[in-house]
Amino acid sequence: MSQEKISIKNGNGQGIILSAVINFPEGFSQNKKYPAVVVSHPGGGVKEQTAGLYAKKLSENGLVTIAYDASYQGESTGELRQLENPYIRTEDISAVIDYLTTLPYIDTDKIGAMGICAGAGYTANAAINDHRIKAVGMISAVNIGSMFRNGWENTIKDEDALPYLLEGTNARTADAGNTEVQTIPLAPLKEEDAPNEELREAWEYYHTDRCQYPTAPGFVTTRSLSQLISYDAYNKAEAFFTQPLLAIVGSVAGSAWMSDDLLERAASSDKKKYLVEGANHMSLYDRENYVNEATGQLVSFFHEKLN
Repeated sequence: MSQEKISIKNGNGQGIILSAVINFPEGFSQNKKYPAVVVSHPGGGVKEQTAGLYAKKLSENGLVTIAYDASYQGESTGELRQLENPYIRTEDISAVIDYLTTLPYIDTDKIGAMGICAGAGYTANAAINDHRIKAVGMISAVNIGSMFRNGWENTIKDEDALPYLLEGTNARTADAGNTEVQTIPLAPLKEEDAPNEELREAWEYYHTDRCQYPTAPGFVTTRSLSQLISYDAYNKAEAFFTQPLLAIVGSVAGSAWMSDDLLERAASSDKKKYLVEGANHMSLYDRENYVNEATGQLVSFFHEKLN
């Protein structure tokens, strides 16, 4: 297995270049055709963390994979830095697929996509819009709009999130003409800020030696709230999400309801939830036993559905 760092010209406007890593299976030959899987990182993450881990493991099992940094984040270009515009995050996935279709060794009828956390939600949204995606895998899926509106465990009503929407629009006004922009944490920046053990693990993942990375600061621009609060990653799934779906969820994950939501709403007749016993949301990012169990499911799923 080998990998190569690449740059992808994003055809979605604004002249953005996506930074990515493409992984090749053992024995790779340019003269053969391979199925491919695009791997999208969580909100606040980068390709060198859990997305890169899953991309590498899938490539060890015969798939060409690409893990990439979202526009405005990581090593990808774009200003404002750390903008988390969900519509652009979705379009980034299609931009990577655009690139894959130019490669002579990719079977363009066998392209799948997967994501972790918010990256899974964005992958679902991309699949609704872009049917070049033939199969979707999700790890600890988060519909980032639902999470910001309704809370980690779905305990807040939509209308009660209005103050956050206003905070986002107020930040746009405050940012206008200023070199410094307002930011908010996506995961707790300090251990004492975590409201529960699961989110304490999010702090540990992003801000300790467990998996911190220099290009993943763990915050986003506050102005992003003006798009995030009203966003639904599963919009029109009832009509247009027809591809096979595998949702992998920790059995004690507080975020599990967001996987269940898509499984209920998706039009697909081929959809399945796989529970990883004992895992919570964050465990599936990097804990070896849980990641290996999830990878086994993903490998079987993608080889079957991208046949």
